[in-house]
Amino acid sequence: MALKNIRENSYPDWYQNVVAAADMAEVSSSPGCMVIKPWGYGIWERIQHLLDEKIKETGHDNCYFPLFIPLSFFQKEAEHVEGFAKEMAIVTHSRLSNEDGKLVPSSPLDEPLIVRPTSETIIADSFSKWVHSYRDLPVLINQWANVVRWEMRPRLFLRTREFLWQEGHTAHATFEEAEKEAEIGLEMYKDLCINDMAMPIIAGKKPEYDKFPGAVTTYCIEAMMQDGRSLQAGTSHFLGQNFAKSANIKFINKNNEPEYAYTTSWGVSTRLIGGLIMTHGDDEGMCVPPKLAPYQAVIIPLLKDKSKEAEILAYAEKLKNALKEQSFGGERVRVKVDSRLKEPVDKMWEWTRKGCPLIIEVGPKDLEKNAVMWRNRIHINNSAWKNFEGFESFVATISDKLKNIQDEMFERANERLCNNIVTDIQTPEAFEAYFANNNVYLGGNGKKVAFVKGKWCEDEATLDKLKEMRLTIRCIPFEQSGTEGVCLLSGKKATLDVIYARSY
Repeated sequence: MALKNIRENSYPDWYQNVVAAADMAEVSSSPGCMVIKPWGYGIWERIQHLLDEKIKETGHDNCYFPLFIPLSFFQKEAEHVEGFAKEMAIVTHSRLSNEDGKLVPSSPLDEPLIVRPTSETIIADSFSKWVHSYRDLPVLINQWANVVRWEMRPRLFLRTREFLWQEGHTAHATFEEAEKEAEIGLEMYKDLCINDMAMPIIAGKKPEYDKFPGAVTTYCIEAMMQDGRSLQAGTSHFLGQNFAKSANIKFINKNNEPEYAYTTSWGVSTRLIGGLIMTHGDDEGMCVPPKLAPYQAVIIPLLKDKSKEAEILAYAEKLKNALKEQSFGGERVRVKVDSRLKEPVDKMWEWTRKGCPLIIEVGPKDLEKNAVMWRNRIHINNSAWKNFEGFESFVATISDKLKNIQDEMFERANERLCNNIVTDIQTPEAFEAYFANNNVYLGGNGKKVAFVKGKWCEDEATLDKLKEMRLTIRCIPFEQSGTEGVCLLSGKKATLDVIYARSY
């Protein structure tokens, strides 16, 4: 199944085709929602596992809070409710009654309940009950949950009305401790994206107008997709005392004086899987980095010779067990024998579209020679795609093979990012001309339009021009040049470097 022409002519269609071809998810009969299928959910489980280890290593404990949040909790923090008002789903009744053959809501609630769009308010309420003294601090918790935001233009993994995520929430005695915590959250996400997802990112903070509702500072990581658009891969928020004051998270400090706590929150979601697809997918479907692959190697027995069937299946199991004794990234290699009653070529292409890193075939000739035939998923278009190797040699080098795939996937993506950040645009006129071309597919024949790193004067009056150009300021990178130049929106003198891009 070649997707090249689709990718060059309609990147959104390519994306949907990759999701379908890899059998990762499908649109649900529940409007705006998705069904995450086993391969897609297996990738999410890997993200959970790897990130959960990082979260616990930094001293956080998992817990769980209610899906339903009283409306009054949001009304206490005006900026927060304003930021989420258009996305909130609200429960107003508790029962249905049958009236003339139609089911209708019958019992109004005393207070409407918001279906969790995020948990700052209800977690702050619990913190107010848990925290009384500086000795109770810090509180470091995390929850894995689902959230609901009423998206009007759903797209599988990228924007759905219900999605899965992780959200960390902490409370601290001092400004400095909380600010440091927000930085720790961002560092965990950077590590996940770079070292596990093989997805390079740009780290920085959001401009004032684009902060999380109610935050003092929002830190973020931005990734470049193959069409040149930016994907916000994770955010971490220093909330100051805003939520502490609205929820009355007050404690007695070391000077025996009452004080409000400082809080943070940080989160990533199943949107990361959309980022994974758009970072690594190719003309044949999905490519999954070994650290995230539910199965890092799949063995396909060639069973055309019925007289050899039992021997070949036994050989495949022997190979699987030998590979599972090897390790990669501190874990046992994950292997599956695909013995389904399908044609081997169909199974091979199915696992190719799913993006399994190593696809292995074993048949009568391999049995005779004590060898395997293996394919490297990311080398599908060159001579290294198909390889023959002895059993013992293949088993002994499986870790190196997986490491090479992981490293090469990052190098490819990082090269694309580094080569498509434009830094030499100096005037508003040149800036506008650059983005006038809507062809943003980096692999196509048209003009490449991706990220522009340039100056911004921080005047919010310039945001109208951004909207007109269908652009956003993705982040203020931590790495600043310290030079003076011209704001690419207003023409005024400016020193602040920002990343301009179209985004998801």
